[in-house]
Amino acid sequence: MTLAQETTSLQFECETGNYHTFCPISCVAWLYQKIEDSFFLVIGTKTCGYFLQNAMGVMIFAEPRYAMAELEEGDISAQLKDYEELKRLCLQIKRDRNPSVIVWIGTCTTEIIKMDLEGLAPKLESEIGIPIVTARANGLDYAFTQGEDTVLAAMAHKCPKTVKEEEEKEERNAIHKLLNFGRKKEDIKQEESEYNEHPPLVLFGSLPDPVVTNLTLELKKQGVKISGWLPSKRYTELPVIDEGYYVSGVNPFLSRTATTLMRRRKCKLIGAPFPIGPDGTRAWIEKICSVFNIEPQGLEEREAKIWESLEEYLKLIRGKSVFFMGDNLLEVSLARFLIRCGMTCPEIGIPYMDKRYQKAELDFLEKTCNEMGVPVPKIVEKPDNYNQIQRIYELKPDLVITGMAHANPLEARGINTKWSVEFTFAQIHGFTNARDILELATRPLRRNNNLKELGWEKLVKEEAKI
Repeated sequence: MTLAQETTSLQFECETGNYHTFCPISCVAWLYQKIEDSFFLVIGTKTCGYFLQNAMGVMIFAEPRYAMAELEEGDISAQLKDYEELKRLCLQIKRDRNPSVIVWIGTCTTEIIKMDLEGLAPKLESEIGIPIVTARANGLDYAFTQGEDTVLAAMAHKCPKTVKEEEEKEERNAIHKLLNFGRKKEDIKQEESEYNEHPPLVLFGSLPDPVVTNLTLELKKQGVKISGWLPSKRYTELPVIDEGYYVSGVNPFLSRTATTLMRRRKCKLIGAPFPIGPDGTRAWIEKICSVFNIEPQGLEEREAKIWESLEEYLKLIRGKSVFFMGDNLLEVSLARFLIRCGMTCPEIGIPYMDKRYQKAELDFLEKTCNEMGVPVPKIVEKPDNYNQIQRIYELKPDLVITGMAHANPLEARGINTKWSVEFTFAQIHGFTNARDILELATRPLRRNNNLKELGWEKLVKEEAKI
């Protein structure tokens, strides 16, 4: 082990590698499903269309609420009027789908030819009577998950600042409607009195509905009331966000949204570790409670029970090493959780590191390493993949979490890999979903154990020689 790996404080390096990651317009894949009354219009070339068809091919026959506005040679050479073409398409969308909002997703091409999407949107939305959100979720970003960040930052501008009637405010709060469905008003009022008095809290980040409900209930147990989620299930139920509101993100790649909420809406950001793994979820809840001067109850026992239930997975990975090549910006949170599980992590590659937004997570990673008695990982921003592969050969990690482009070449060289994109689409937040993270992380190791039991290891080696 080298001296650099034996340090007890975080080390940061920056290389000059390419971003081996999906295009951020892929955020359409999960956002159109999350915001049920939306329609996403991606404005780009045929290449963008091919990518979306490949990335979301399974949804082609489900009539998804997204489409491509393909730029032709005439558009690119500025021979056609952007406004008239976009108006025609948006009127067709209104006629066929009648969504509550149309989201324009700008691509690299719209950046290069300087299409003024932000200038066209206000005039067009007043003309067709449907709100238009403009997001430049293009390939100039660092990682594909930042597409969501761009869309949510643009959507934050559309959130109402004030609501006149309290009843209307409750009507907008989708999560409260879901939790109170079919219940008597008296019971709801009784339950409302159990919440502590604290300023409004809005959480931001696109999560599946079961995870949203789960995290909302975890905070409810501590007497913390969530005023809303960004994004909401429906665009018409966007949360009220005004000056002085508290906000907290649930994903590490939402730094642009956090900045927008702080600067434009004058909100107060709660800097906490992200609720990934039982340790992260507990730290996240404790931080929110501390900001509101609430003494958290039962979290230590809750976390201990979860760890106890994960023991069958922990036996597989305890003492093993994991290496992150860098893809989706979830690397630091996942590394921190896996280190808590008993693994070591020599290096965390990450396409982009916002040290301010991820400060609490970085501090928690360092604390976790010191408590577990393992070396603190080296964090490499914009990693050069050639150099990384040389380091992988030297370090010989038991598992490499990588983008899809490098998985098969590494597997062919006898290195266990797991696609990082699978963690993006899996339910990994909250106490109850820690099992899903370990199910993904241990799958290659379990597969190898099964092959050994079947006596196939020798056969595989002989075939490799041939």
